[in-house]
Amino acid sequence: MTTSKRSPLTWAVHLSVLLLVLLWTLPTAGLLISSLRDKDQLAVSGWWTALSTSSRNDVARAPSSESQIERDGTFVIAGNLLQGQGGEISAFGFSSREPTAFKPGETAELNDGERLTVQSDGSFEIVSDTRMEGSRGQRIFFTASTPPRFTLENYGEVLSAAGIGRSFINSLTVAVPSTVIPILIAAFAAYALAWMSFPGRAILIAVVVGLLVVPLQMSLIPLLRLYNDVGAFLGVPAKTYMGIWLAHTGFGLPLAIYLLRNYMAGLPREIMESARVDGASDFDIFVKIILPLSFPALASFAIFQFLWTWNDLLVAIVFLGAGNDQLVLTGRLVNLLGSRGGNWEILTASAFITIVVPLIVFFALQRYLVRGLLAGSVKGG
Repeated sequence: MTTSKRSPLTWAVHLSVLLLVLLWTLPTAGLLISSLRDKDQLAVSGWWTALSTSSRNDVARAPSSESQIERDGTFVIAGNLLQGQGGEISAFGFSSREPTAFKPGETAELNDGERLTVQSDGSFEIVSDTRMEGSRGQRIFFTASTPPRFTLENYGEVLSAAGIGRSFINSLTVAVPSTVIPILIAAFAAYALAWMSFPGRAILIAVVVGLLVVPLQMSLIPLLRLYNDVGAFLGVPAKTYMGIWLAHTGFGLPLAIYLLRNYMAGLPREIMESARVDGASDFDIFVKIILPLSFPALASFAIFQFLWTWNDLLVAIVFLGAGNDQLVLTGRLVNLLGSRGGNWEILTASAFITIVVPLIVFFALQRYLVRGLLAGSVKGG
């Protein structure tokens, strides 16, 4: 009885794949954890500390003298440094030079005979034998240990923002036709380049391959000017869905034709020849034979095209505009951050909200992804 042993190369491949999976999974897991953390904890510590107690140095201001009450012949100002957020005070002070001079339960002597006492639960009292004066409250420095806190507030803030629903519909209106249209056009072109003989076919294939390396940014402005000139001639408004559909179709066609042509060229020639013997036309062969057999390649491109158009912001801003009625979901989420990025902590929740629909598309078609890409990359005719 012989036992098969895996070669070192096989182990190296498995370890490399495992490393790549970890490199992709860890940031996604960190993003998910960060989206569920309290925004105050998220601002001062990384996601890997989410399950540990965090310590922070902070400062709070006691209420003004107008809130003092008289109790047993003394005047008292009371409050809580933690404001119901939970945690435990480990040290406090009343000067920025000595912010941790006192332990919880100790009494600090302030100016004018006032006495400050802070407890571990955050409650404090400022006691004076005479009525306290002054419009500004006493500053209290403290160090607090806060237990991990998870919340859905970040998601609530994003989902309740004005215009989110409209922007979600706008993104779907842009992404779905911008995925279907280039697939339909590219499928016809790929069949012609793969199985139909006509003058200049090799030149067209070379042009398609060359267009794969043209940067989008380089062709964006010329395409916009051409579209505006044609629209002005025909009396069509500049900022319409038709414009962005055509733009995404133009940018996506080279990759679509390349993948589909290579895949179709690798299909068995005998099937097409048998169909022609039975009297089938090129259109019948394309619709009844080629398209069903090419579904893995079609699904592969559909995933990439949908992900690109769904996450796009540049083309959407240029061809659709940034008005409230035209703004896509990515643009709306950028606006939530403010002009200076003050609400950056909602980025984590925004990221997961934007990937819900692409994830559904990916998992629905992922079984065809690898098969379509491999066939489109190694087969040719």
